[in-house]
Amino acid sequence: MTGNGVSGGPTNASSPGEQRVIEQRGLYFDELEEGVLYAHRPGRTVTEADNVLFTTLTMNTQALHLDAAWSAGQPFGQRLVNSMFTLATMVGQSVSQLTQGTIIAQLGLTDVSFPHPLYHGDTLYTGTVISGKRLSSSRPGQGIVTMEHTGRNQDGTVVALATRSCLIWTRDAHRQQSGGERGTIPV
Repeated sequence: MTGNGVSGGPTNASSPGEQRVIEQRGLYFDELEEGVLYAHRPGRTVTEADNVLFTTLTMNTQALHLDAAWSAGQPFGQRLVNSMFTLATMVGQSVSQLTQGTIIAQLGLTDVSFPHPLYHGDTLYTGTVISGKRLSSSRPGQGIVTMEHTGRNQDGTVVALATRSCLIWTRDAHRQQSGGERGTIPV
């Protein structure tokens, strides 16, 4: 009694009277559309605790992230959110809508930039445009998808950009590989 979470309709229960289950997932290669903007919600309001924890966990001792007094004398006049936190959150915001359970591997990130700082208390909103997709020539049933992520703050100012490539399942190959239904966790 599992559902495949397919946008066009879930799998019916295995027998009459059983509850139908729809499992959240990302999109298969076949479902991703080039040129479409996927808006990922909700946004993520970044706190001082987020920034300090991430910065110290990753051993980034940059005073721009940790030292309020020193940062006050720098060009932006305050601490900046760690750009690696911004990047990771921007990519993370896309997962449930685009790649949850359908990705095989992240292949790379390119063209990463941070045109404007993110500050404590800002809210990060991410949108993704699929800029390219092609079936893999060496891995049948899998495709390479290029995604252009754009992160904006609550005012619409672009704070981060990144191009990401992923290896994604086609729907039929994933079903075939997993024996008909994707592996599910008992509910």
